[in-house]
Amino acid sequence: MPLDLSNLKKAIISLEEIVARSQDKAFMDAQDAITRNAIRAGVIQHFEFAFELCWKFMQRWIRSNLSPDDAVFPRTRKDLFRLSARHGLIAEPIAWFAYGDARNITSHTYDEKTADSVYEVAVKFVQDAKFFLEQLERFND
Repeated sequence: MPLDLSNLKKAIISLEEIVARSQDKAFMDAQDAITRNAIRAGVIQHFEFAFELCWKFMQRWIRSNLSPDDAVFPRTRKDLFRLSARHGLIAEPIAWFAYGDARNITSHTYDEKTADSVYEVAVKFVQDAKFFLEQLERFND
């Protein structure tokens, strides 16, 4: 049975849209500091949500498409990312390790420096998340 990718697709599109808005210099320059911070926080929240959905969809795809022995193999998210790369769902597991690290940081601490760091990771994540979705759509049967 094919996976229903509609929620993942919406999450990635929403992330891509808010990232694009946050990188619109003319728009951002016209905003006050509170609004700029809120938009950056929105990028981070969209990243958190999209990242969580991505790795959960990796698990679902693996459970649905690999043998039971292979499907139980990923014991950690790093194992999951390696296995996903091996099957063509993602291009590079190391980038996904960094996304996971950034996601973990957001749940433990939140200061200006951390927010800036996670924001930059979220911007990079958009393209890899879109690639993952494209691969899922291609392999979804």
